[in-house]
Amino acid sequence: MARWVLHVDLDQFVAAVELLRRPELRGRPVVVGGTGDPSRRGVVSTASYEARRYGVRSGLPLRTAARRCPEAVFLPVDRAAYEAASDTVMATLRELCDVVEVIGWDEAFLAVDTGDPEAVARLIQRRVREATALDCTVGIGQNKLQAKLATAFGKPAGVFRLTDRTWPEVLGDRPTDVLWGIGPKTAKRLGELGIRTVAQLAAADPRELARRFGPTIGPWLVRLARGRDPSPVVAEPYRARSRGREITYQEDLAGWDRVRREVGALARQVADEVAADDRPVGRVVVKVRYAPFTTRTHGQRLVRPARRAEAIERAALAALDRFTERRPVRLLGVRAEFVPEEEAAGPAPGDAPMPASTDPSAPARTGPAVSASTGASASAGAPGPPASGDPPRS
Repeated sequence: MARWVLHVDLDQFVAAVELLRRPELRGRPVVVGGTGDPSRRGVVSTASYEARRYGVRSGLPLRTAARRCPEAVFLPVDRAAYEAASDTVMATLRELCDVVEVIGWDEAFLAVDTGDPEAVARLIQRRVREATALDCTVGIGQNKLQAKLATAFGKPAGVFRLTDRTWPEVLGDRPTDVLWGIGPKTAKRLGELGIRTVAQLAAADPRELARRFGPTIGPWLVRLARGRDPSPVVAEPYRARSRGREITYQEDLAGWDRVRREVGALARQVADEVAADDRPVGRVVVKVRYAPFTTRTHGQRLVRPARRAEAIERAALAALDRFTERRPVRLLGVRAEFVPEEEAAGPAPGDAPMPASTDPSAPARTGPAVSASTGASASAGAPGPPASGDPPRS
């Protein structure tokens, strides 16, 4: 029997949970986000497939969603309901497989030894539906990267297999940002080099990309385009890679003194969550969304890992100081990134000094983080080193 990796992805998860509670809304465009009031500021957490046909997607302002789809039903975020549904799904998967790696509310990898992975996938779909009435798509691959990308070709509620043999045919002509881990910034830089498709990136010289992107990222991009991913599926309990909070303000913040106070308050809230995890933080990232909708981020590394609120707040304010524009602000966010467990040896100092310089382009790898304003869940980052400047894609 061969070892296969299966990627289980719940279809339109948040919207699907809401439709179970409100079956009368089936077939109608449903948008979940914020308080459920599109006249107030907030962003879309999830849209049903009917709403997506109008261009409504996650991260879109609720007001824009309402303009694109006036007949949509808007619902508030209910984090507790989604967590309960997710827990039931993951428990069901563990009953079927010993090696389950949870990477978000609605996603998990399974490692299975079987001669018929499609049969296993269909069994998973049936059991998940019996336990929760939710549908899921299952991607099958020889590694996590292939399984993850296969899922997109199986949606909704289907099964799709992607392997070393079929990889070039399925993905070769597609743009580079279809790959898990490559976002628009890196795709643009690749395009400037004449590399616009997965096949072109797979054929690129790793040494040349090492000169352009660095000795680690450059060769990794080529391996990614060739469908290579050595990362194993691990059955260890999921632990978030970061904790974060963000707020969308109903009235723009015009004064930077107010912005600093708000960032400090957010940092202290994040520090409370960090204290509950009892893990050291190595980097703090601040997000600023200027009016009307331009978003910037800057990060601040700590010289030594820290847990104390004072260190996290000081890092957040240091990151905020990197923002040179003083335009009105509509959203602020603070994210504390934990030190990887393999690097976190010994107790962290409670108060670490700030370095003289920062690294705002350093990649962020996050686990499920719930926004204070939207409740949206972000899944874990792509395998291998993420491309510089790009957030993890899911």
